Amino acid sequence: MVTKMLVVRHGHVDGIDPVRFRGRRDLPLTATGIAQAESVGRRIGRVWRPTVIYASPLSRTVVTAEKIAQHFELVVEREPDLIDVDYGAWHGLTVGEARERWPVDVDLWCRAPQLASIPGGETLPAVFTRVATALLRIAVRHSGELVVLVAHESVNRVILLHALDLPLSHYWTIDQSPCCINEIDFVGDRFTIRRLNDTAHLE
Repeated sequence: MVTKMLVVRHGHVDGIDPVRFRGRRDLPLTATGIAQAESVGRRIGRVWRPTVIYASPLSRTVVTAEKIAQHFELVVEREPDLIDVDYGAWHGLTVGEARERWPVDVDLWCRAPQLASIPGGETLPAVFTRVATALLRIAVRHSGELVVLVAHESVNRVILLHALDLPLSHYWTIDQSPCCINEIDFVGDRFTIRRLNDTAHLE
């Protein structure tokens, strides 16, 4: 039985450019983000037929998921373990602003994020544990179905590293654009990536 997962990043929000540690701040989609969410909804509506849609509980992911769900008359299920990284004291800061106060920690996050400790926040290995556990739980629950997961740049990177069986040291090697689509098949205990950071619907 093949369980297919479409892993989608939410649409554009303030703080993507210039980059800020957005994390668990409940930022709304911008007008651009809403347009992107509508585009990814139309794309998925044309190509796939999901049976269930899960989203991180933050509004930017829920609204993106709802733009997809409306094509299938599905209700978005909120999955707490798909929530973004807890950046603790770094929330809302640019990398430069955080580096002024925590130069060693921020430099380590940029060079070897799997070893970094975020003041008052979450480690990348902790993110991996909760996200990988949620992924397996959802895959088992919906064996043989097509599932949409709408999450965050960091969470999606962790999902893809897990699917590729790569260590967290490769965290920065995977790009995730707003409202991109990743397509992953799960069979037994093996993943196959069919599509990665697909944004053709936004071009």
